[in-house]
Amino acid sequence: MSDFAGMEELLQDFLIEAGDLLSGVDNKLVDLERAPDDRGLLNDIFRGFHTIKGGAGFLNATELVTLCHLTENLFDKLRNGELDVTPETMDVILAATAAVRDMFGFLEQGVQPPAADPGLIANLKRAIAGELGSGSASAEPPAAAKESAAAGSTDGSGPDWNTLYGAVTGLPVPVAGAAAQAAKQTDPLPAVPAANPEEVIQHAIGRRATDKPGVSAPAGRRDSERTRDNSIRVDTARLDQVLNLSGEIGLTKNRLNALRSDILNGLTDTETLHALDVAVSQLDLLVSDLQNAVMKTRMQPIGRLFQKYPRIARDLARNLGKDVELVLAGEETEIDKTMIEDLSDPIIHLIRNAVDHGVESAEERRATGKPAKSILRLEARQEGDHILIMVADDGHGMNPERLRAKAVEKGLITDEEANTMDERQSFNLVFLPGFSTADKVSDVSGRGVGMDVVRTNIQKLNGSIEIRSQLGKGTTFIISLPLTLAILPVLLVRLGDQPFAVPLSMVREILPIEIEQVKEVGGRATMVVRGEVLPILPLSALLGWPQERPPEYGVLMHTAELSFILAIDSFAGREDAVIKSLDDFRPKGVAGVTTLSNGQIVLILDMKELLGNTGDFRGVTRSALLAGAAVPAATS
Repeated sequence: MSDFAGMEELLQDFLIEAGDLLSGVDNKLVDLERAPDDRGLLNDIFRGFHTIKGGAGFLNATELVTLCHLTENLFDKLRNGELDVTPETMDVILAATAAVRDMFGFLEQGVQPPAADPGLIANLKRAIAGELGSGSASAEPPAAAKESAAAGSTDGSGPDWNTLYGAVTGLPVPVAGAAAQAAKQTDPLPAVPAANPEEVIQHAIGRRATDKPGVSAPAGRRDSERTRDNSIRVDTARLDQVLNLSGEIGLTKNRLNALRSDILNGLTDTETLHALDVAVSQLDLLVSDLQNAVMKTRMQPIGRLFQKYPRIARDLARNLGKDVELVLAGEETEIDKTMIEDLSDPIIHLIRNAVDHGVESAEERRATGKPAKSILRLEARQEGDHILIMVADDGHGMNPERLRAKAVEKGLITDEEANTMDERQSFNLVFLPGFSTADKVSDVSGRGVGMDVVRTNIQKLNGSIEIRSQLGKGTTFIISLPLTLAILPVLLVRLGDQPFAVPLSMVREILPIEIEQVKEVGGRATMVVRGEVLPILPLSALLGWPQERPPEYGVLMHTAELSFILAIDSFAGREDAVIKSLDDFRPKGVAGVTTLSNGQIVLILDMKELLGNTGDFRGVTRSALLAGAAVPAATS
């Protein structure tokens, strides 16, 4: 049973507001480290903790109140000038905000949080007393780590089964000193004999089983997850606009009904038909405006995502002994809420990659004439119907030759492939599964999975990622995303009389395919476009359809890995497709369906999936393409 029965709505409001406040506090703490004498920042952070403490007190979250109160006391002394802001003090304060966030995790599950780590509480009290000397904050292992190790075995050298339990269940692991109190309150982590791993895992599996349908789980936890996943904040002005447009559409509907009655009664004079035309045009405009207004209700400022990254960059840079400042730009840029949630991990990967691999140490930067502090820039902006997100560093840049050599060394590409790669293709090697330039594996990098995950997640959002780099000057990753996932601009192409839709974001131009321009290079039909030799890939071959006649047009398409000409019979223009997914039956290479204005259902092609097994298309010869013979499908 939830500890907050009857207070679920109040709890959810607190978690949303307090979560935003805590993210703001984290960013202000990073700013404070760069400007320790800024009293305005100190006052803002003090007020943030005070507000969180007040809400926690109303919910009777005693341990959260205690932690916030101690941190608030420390900030009171800092803002009154009784103490100075030192790196050791900042480490303790940032550890406190992390502990507060962990306590929010317990509240989300509908249970009261246990006491904070006694080591953290002790360091906070020492900081308040002015006894926190240089290095004292980290001179001893945190109490939680020592107690956890002791729980794993009598000598501290055995496996940490409590941590295993937390990893399997996904629940925060309270420190041993707080376990008895936590058990009295809510029993969030049942007592498990540390020496028996099987029992640990059985308890974990049992806890996970409560999440399955038909098994009772804490109501507070389920409601919390549902609210936080599906809720959205909408400016009331946007809702007013939707309401006003709905009213206008209602009036236009009444006008159309009246005109319909007139026409059915034989009134077909020029004035009536003109009034009908005006009413239909007005309805078309209003529906379009309503569609845009509704789409805007899904849009959220990307700053809500960006605000957690300065803390991540700061902690990682300090851990690696580097001086890095993360600069944010374009925080007001709006993007579909569902994308904001899916972008979190890819951007974290890019920031960690930039801090770990991209920027040099302060000594290396001074030796090359650069400022000791590295600037890492995270920027978002809208260009047309796309959102661009850029992660740029001013580090040592990427060496295409070294990338190719590493890829060959790891067996990801052959020497022949490496010799034919240009600079852009060399940069894209970092996205290959298993690729890493790190000489040894660390807790930050070296396993060759981060960048592969980044590209996969971006492609799931119908986006693309591009790398630009200059040796010695830095690297920029550019993510391009559609403005919304609900509406997809597409180009309608045809094979015979059958239309298909391809994403317009991949289309560069439409070209006529003329016999004298088609050449054969390496057994493949190709065309030269502005000095670049591009392969011709017939859409019929991608789909496995027979080709009845030579293609008349080519669509120049571009992805992060490949530029090519898609051979088609004809095209039917541009459409803004409302995507309808195929949940029960989804053919390979089909992203969804849409309905045209004439009622015809059209398949939206997933070009990335279709191109996944294109092989080298050596069977698509010039003679086969132009003769209209059956072109063999791609081989993987």
